[in-house]
Amino acid sequence: MPMNIVFLLFCAVLVVMGGIAFVLSRAKATRVRATGMAMHAQPDQYAWFAALATAGPALLVSALGAFALLLMGAEIPTFYLLAASLVIALIGLIMGLNKVRPEFHARRAIEGVIRKLLAVAAMISILTTLGILLSIISEALRFFQLHSFWDFVTGTTWNPGASFLSAAGRAEGGSAAQFGSIPLFAGTFMITLIAMLVAIPFGLGAAIYMVEFAPMRVRKAAKPVIEVLAGIPTVVYGVFAALTVAPLVVDIAGLFGLDASYSNALAPGLVMGIMIIPFISSLSDDVINSVPNSLREGALALGITKSEMVRNVVVPAAAPGIISASLLAVSRALGETMIVVMAAGMRPNLTANPLEDMTTVTVSIVAALTGDQEFESAQTLSAFALGLVLFIVTLTLNVVSVFMIRRFREKYRVNNL
Repeated sequence: MPMNIVFLLFCAVLVVMGGIAFVLSRAKATRVRATGMAMHAQPDQYAWFAALATAGPALLVSALGAFALLLMGAEIPTFYLLAASLVIALIGLIMGLNKVRPEFHARRAIEGVIRKLLAVAAMISILTTLGILLSIISEALRFFQLHSFWDFVTGTTWNPGASFLSAAGRAEGGSAAQFGSIPLFAGTFMITLIAMLVAIPFGLGAAIYMVEFAPMRVRKAAKPVIEVLAGIPTVVYGVFAALTVAPLVVDIAGLFGLDASYSNALAPGLVMGIMIIPFISSLSDDVINSVPNSLREGALALGITKSEMVRNVVVPAAAPGIISASLLAVSRALGETMIVVMAAGMRPNLTANPLEDMTTVTVSIVAALTGDQEFESAQTLSAFALGLVLFIVTLTLNVVSVFMIRRFREKYRVNNL
């Protein structure tokens, strides 16, 4: 019998056993309650506990068995694993029925299971982050065994294409591989800065207008339109930047007598800023809405205008949350790849002129991992070194934003007491 049919039969049997446990436990609890005995839970709560006791351990055993089969290479016959899970489900059914007693706190038991499931969900996210960090660190250390860490963080030339010559001992002079990451990070921060100069004013302005000034009918119509920008694929933004914005930047620069490349940093920065506007607008909208109305009413009672109230009261009160939203948007911009590779090019160029072409860290990571080099080569391993530094930068921004959000919440929790 095909394995997918066996798995479907296992799921069907498990669902049926859980349903039987639910019905029998509810009926038993109803009968006990009808005798006039005081019970610590409702019949439905005993029923749900029995269903969880039936299906939960069986699913846990099958999941652990699948983990051992796929990741650890253990030789466990799938049929025997599913059969053992069903036996455990039957034992859980019997124990769940046996627990239908007046002194048993079924509600507390269910809440305990839910707390454990939530803790597991939190641990999965934490362990995933640690796994990503450890995998990046391990490969980055291999790269730093081949090339100096100091040259990596202070070098001004990124030329990994000759790494195969260096490995073969045939590099001469300028043909030697160079892994100075400053041009990549300079391009990353340049494009991110341009994006933030677009996204923060327009995103914050949209949020203030929607919360404080827009009529309800305008808010209901405009807010979904703004948030549609967040659902557009980045490749579409990249096409727009390359075919529309970049030539427009060249034409406008020509009007002022400036020489601009068609693969310039300004175009992807502008388009990336447009893409991030709904991100900042949505978060700032929530933060501004969280400002207590008592602050607004008190300010208006003093005789100031609504514009002055927004400028001098609402925005300063919401400043920690707005800054946090901006820092999260910066993290989003730092990781963008498609818009940059389509509009700014792939040439590492250390320059302060946004009208020239340049590239970012994420584009270089993609280029290093998609080439025809061996995985052990320095060019491929350099992607992990770049990823490690970028990970540290974005993690720092996220930690700062979390602390600022916590400070914002604690400030208004105290004020609302």
